[in-house]
Amino acid sequence: MNKIIIGLTGQIACGKGVVKKYLMNTNNASDYRFSTILRDAMGRLDIETSRENLQKFSTLMRQNFGEDLLAKAIAKDAKDNQSSFIVIDGIRRMADIKYLKELPEFKLISIFADKEIRLKRVIERNENLGDDKKTMEEFEKEESAETEMEIPQVMDNADYKIINNGTWDELHGQIDKIIEEIKNQ
Repeated sequence: MNKIIIGLTGQIACGKGVVKKYLMNTNNASDYRFSTILRDAMGRLDIETSRENLQKFSTLMRQNFGEDLLAKAIAKDAKDNQSSFIVIDGIRRMADIKYLKELPEFKLISIFADKEIRLKRVIERNENLGDDKKTMEEFEKEESAETEMEIPQVMDNADYKIINNGTWDELHGQIDKIIEEIKNQ
């Protein structure tokens, strides 16, 4: 089997993480996440990892060191990784796919879920400080942040699309169908 590099894009809490986990379990995939670089740096600097701080830190880094700063690092890591299957989570802007699209093994998958479902997931997973008390108004404000603005455009550039409003079986079926198609290319 040739190397496969899957990029995942979608709005907050659409299911990128669960798709990544499923691909890792079913394909023994290595994984990368754009926010891991930010979380690592913020942790070393003792900066609270709230979504707002992640967004601010990302903007600060990109404004000072280039929009494609994180994309270069992720693309290089994916290219150099010897795994036959790699999943990259958290692609948010067109600059993020610039270098990845140059890799012939790369395929971009967009994941869509209704806003109400996504807010419920944010509250339930409580990944960032304050998520367990998030209101729709706060959620919509986070979605309008600079770091989230290009996601719809990136989603429009996806090779494949998943609708994640249903059951686990429906989600897994969509993923399996896409991966089978990629493997048969």
